[in-house]
Amino acid sequence: MALKPTIRLHKYLAECGIASRRKAEQLISQGDVSVDGKTITEMGFKLDPVQQKVLFRGELVVPKKTHTYILLNKPKGYVTTMSDPQGRPIVTSLLKDIEVRVFPVGRLDIDTEGALLLTDDGDLAHKILHPRHESTKTYEALVKGFVNQGNIRKLEQGIEIDGRKTWPATISKVKKQGAACRLVISIHEGRKRQIRKMFSAIGHPVINLKRIAYGKLQLGSLKSGAYRILTSEEIKKVLL
Repeated sequence: MALKPTIRLHKYLAECGIASRRKAEQLISQGDVSVDGKTITEMGFKLDPVQQKVLFRGELVVPKKTHTYILLNKPKGYVTTMSDPQGRPIVTSLLKDIEVRVFPVGRLDIDTEGALLLTDDGDLAHKILHPRHESTKTYEALVKGFVNQGNIRKLEQGIEIDGRKTWPATISKVKKQGAACRLVISIHEGRKRQIRKMFSAIGHPVINLKRIAYGKLQLGSLKSGAYRILTSEEIKKVLL
């Protein structure tokens, strides 16, 4: 007898565009998801999506046939969450003519600007955020003082922050700017405030930070606060 096709609930939510797999697990634990009328908080819960009905906050969850991918040049002062209890502006408020529900892929600190992907494709978000896939994020940083080659090598080889060593990075100096210097840094991780903490650890606090690329997808000339829909070919560049 053939087995029923089953899928883990958090993966199904991601495939349906509700959130990334990681965020979907949080939504389940919060009691926001029900299956056949029963609230599910169990991690790893499996269901048959053909036979069972899934609701997210009371609304039916159905698979997505196509997905939307957006590149936004996030300004400073915006948070990369779907809501904010402090009342700060959220990035999705900048998407004036987007009718589908999308969510940010990863985070950018409120005081960091630049390239931010938003999508309803939870599987893609999982691939970008998971260290195993080594999706590269590239930033331009203006830091205090002049960073010597010794300190650059330390950051490239990995430096301990918050009790854990960072993964290797790639760094190049662009130019000096008065009592500061501008650098380009590429990393595979996405720890909270990671680049700021890395440069603070070597005595060169970050003055300004901007993400300029996901993989080989460049922010380019997109103006602050502006966004554009990405093509399928551009999405492939994200994972390169």
